Amino acid sequence: MNFDGLLRDLGAVRYSALREKVLTLDSGTWRENLVRQESFDVHKQTESVVLLFIEIDEWPRIVVKRKAGWKHLGAAAMTLVDDVVDAHFAPGGVVARAVIARVGPGARIMPHTDTHSSFHCGHRVHIPLVTNARVRFTIAGKPFSLEEGHAYEINNQKPHSVMNNSRAGRIHFIFDYVPPGRFRESGDGHRVAESEGCPA
Repeated sequence: MNFDGLLRDLGAVRYSALREKVLTLDSGTWRENLVRQESFDVHKQTESVVLLFIEIDEWPRIVVKRKAGWKHLGAAAMTLVDDVVDAHFAPGGVVARAVIARVGPGARIMPHTDTHSSFHCGHRVHIPLVTNARVRFTIAGKPFSLEEGHAYEINNQKPHSVMNNSRAGRIHFIFDYVPPGRFRESGDGHRVAESEGCPA
């Protein structure tokens, strides 16, 4: 979502339960779902555990499916999502995506903007689970050092990138929250994005 600014620090969150579960995942779990790596060139140097993902082909119907990562991390992740939403956003919205993303030592995500229409109407939240001072998150050319255990809303309509200059992996929990004013309930029980807030 575009907003006035590049990044909002939403403050410290209770992240340790999710962090501990993520650190127990084996290498196979990190490769169960390659949708981000196969769909987006900028994510080829990353690994992910996908919990929830919007069905792009259904847009503007908002259809969200549980993915392989849900069984490992769903409960702990949604507790954290609920805490952030309750504190900062209007209730009653839709979590369109929930992903654990790892950028390995020396890896990078090249500058890009998130272009699908769903990215225009959802709050993109990053929660660093594992990071260090040698990881740089850059938005519109400005570098940020994101603190572990804080939630941040990212302006994903500005060019952003990641460079991990350390010898350790960087792991973020990322989710997209579409607030209730950005969609309407359809007669068949589905939610449909409003064209004014979520361009088709």
